[in-house]
Amino acid sequence: MRLLLVEDDNELATRLKKSLGRAGYVVDIAADGIEAEFLGKEEPYDLIILDLGLPKKPGLQVLEAWRSAGNRVPVIILTARDSWQEKVDGLQAGADDYVAKPFHTEELLARISALLRRMAGRAEGSVQCAGLRLDEERQQVIDEEGYSHELTGTEFRLLRYFMLHPNKVLSKLRLSDHVYEYDDDRDSNVIEVYVNRLRRKLGKEHIETRRGQGYVFRDSQ
Repeated sequence: MRLLLVEDDNELATRLKKSLGRAGYVVDIAADGIEAEFLGKEEPYDLIILDLGLPKKPGLQVLEAWRSAGNRVPVIILTARDSWQEKVDGLQAGADDYVAKPFHTEELLARISALLRRMAGRAEGSVQCAGLRLDEERQQVIDEEGYSHELTGTEFRLLRYFMLHPNKVLSKLRLSDHVYEYDDDRDSNVIEVYVNRLRRKLGKEHIETRRGQGYVFRDSQ
């Protein structure tokens, strides 16, 4: 899953990017409101973490611009702990959740995971699909027989995206857009390599190839 972190505090942004990366997310960073608005409009993010106190353009105006343009990307705003008005304004402008500064990274990670599951229509406490369950902390997948399978970083990101979008045709380009960062050299053909690795670990029946279209992660439930 690909996130945009909008934060002008370079030290905090760098630390959060590392933590989010260890949790299996790819993260782009924007340090001001102008850059954030552009990236949020042009790039297919799964979720955006938005600080409201930004240079060049306030975060609240950035959020309002996205929503006015019909951009429904999930947004978690970062606010000052005692500023209840910021929280209200952000939620009224279209934010989906908020985290008050200072915060524990574990809380932010839990809110990101819960919001992504909710947006995918999943009420479970973990990502589950087709008899599989993701252990996001260990970046493993548990199959129907209870066996755990170790995943590389890219395998984990790809499988999580598949499991949050079951029974949908996903092109190689779309998949590469959501498992690589903005500046990465994204070769959509490499996706086929990782799909085959997942098939070897989990069985071929889970991921169907649609010739000329992409892949479908099957969930009969």
